[in-house]
Amino acid sequence: MPETAELIGFIAAFLTTYAFVPQAVKVWREDETKAISLGMYSLTVAGIGMWLVYGIILDSLPLIIANTITFCLASSILYKKIKHVREGRA
Repeated sequence: MPETAELIGFIAAFLTTYAFVPQAVKVWREDETKAISLGMYSLTVAGIGMWLVYGIILDSLPLIIANTITFCLASSILYKKIKHVREGRA
């Protein structure tokens, strides 16, 4: 059972992490964030950061790997959004 749970964790981690890839690529290629909510992405990045800490506390490799990657992807989108807000392009 632990192996099955770990496998499910890795599959879930892959799917939820990969979901951020197209948005991050689109934001960086098009340099456009008007349709992105600053509040939502701020909360998302904070939540992902907390999931990462939780994964570290539990020593859960799927949680640590997925949330490290997702945190970087979502943070890069948030960075661009904040930059655009400051530039008046939000």
